[in-house]
Amino acid sequence: MNVDIAIVGAGPAGLCFAKALADTGLSILLIERQPLEALAEPAFDGREIALTQRSVRTLRELGLWDRLGPADVSPLCSAHVLNGSSMRGLSVVPSSTGDGELGFLVPNDRIRRAAYACIEHEPHITLVTNTSVTGITPGGSSSQLQLSNGTTVTARLVVAADSRFSQLRRDVGIAADMHDFGKTMLVCRMALELPHGHEALEWFDHGQTLALLPLHNGEASVVLTLPGQEMRAVMALDDAAFNEDMRRRFDGRFGQMRLTSTRHTYPLVAVYAHRFVAPQFALIGDAAVGMHPVTAHGFNLGLISVASLAGEIRRAHAAGRDIASASLLQRYQRAHRLATRPLYLATLAIVKLYTNDRLPARLARSALLQASQAAPPFRFALARILSSSGRGPLSATSP
Repeated sequence: MNVDIAIVGAGPAGLCFAKALADTGLSILLIERQPLEALAEPAFDGREIALTQRSVRTLRELGLWDRLGPADVSPLCSAHVLNGSSMRGLSVVPSSTGDGELGFLVPNDRIRRAAYACIEHEPHITLVTNTSVTGITPGGSSSQLQLSNGTTVTARLVVAADSRFSQLRRDVGIAADMHDFGKTMLVCRMALELPHGHEALEWFDHGQTLALLPLHNGEASVVLTLPGQEMRAVMALDDAAFNEDMRRRFDGRFGQMRLTSTRHTYPLVAVYAHRFVAPQFALIGDAAVGMHPVTAHGFNLGLISVASLAGEIRRAHAAGRDIASASLLQRYQRAHRLATRPLYLATLAIVKLYTNDRLPARLARSALLQASQAAPPFRFALARILSSSGRGPLSATSP
């Protein structure tokens, strides 16, 4: 099989990248180890994706946003950050010149379903499921992929979108900085007795980190981060005991809390690849940058990588140039590093400070929150980052 672009991983980033190039005439192959049913009808996995205004515009341009229903999209109007037992914290609201919301919350499974529907009938996109890549062999002007079904694929460009633990990234010799926080994150949906006012809460409490993301109809996505052994004890609770445990952990600020979904846990590991490119090869999504979820920017940065690389390819193809040239890939790498590195490092620093329960760290983070609240320019800058009110990246990079 000979194709222009082979994308390994049909998660949201891989699917969106394929859709971003579907109208170019380039032949695109998507390779996914999961069965087709898992793409067409993905199960609820507990994760709610906080989309910035910029990401929403990108999804509109891809045709994905219109495939989401009103019940799938919950507005995020403000955010509040707390530290320890103090009820004073940092409040973040949209800037007066912004779009009215910090962003929108959409279930991960709904994004995945909509992304698959966008590419399902595209004539230039071929999807191969239940198949993994067993080897990659770089060549002079193309690369060969060996697949688990016995097929050999020759591609002018290979794009890895196979998660933050990307095997393909390792196979081509790209190292990555991995920071294992030694914690486990639990996510689920709960009904609240008291209203949340469409405000997100991030609470760096002593010995635990809590988050609450506001959804429709008095529900919220609840996020609890604990060491693994403590998390196993929480997961072993029956529903009634779990409800009471969560009410206690949130100090009763939302009244009674009732589980309305399944519970899911994930290890907390942040990843940043040393390089985003190699000859005829590029990383996008979490394979390039896997963020700690505290900033809610993981998929937003993934969409930036999609738009940046797709824009470079579109321009090169329209001009009759090589879609996998070294100069093109280097431009993509520079742009995506600039878009992600400062936020990644800042996030690591914040998480390390706000999950350190030693007294000096507790005093430092309290002082930082108070100073931030007292400095309007900082709060407004944070709101602009969260809502990202600039032009949509696809429209900015299309030829």
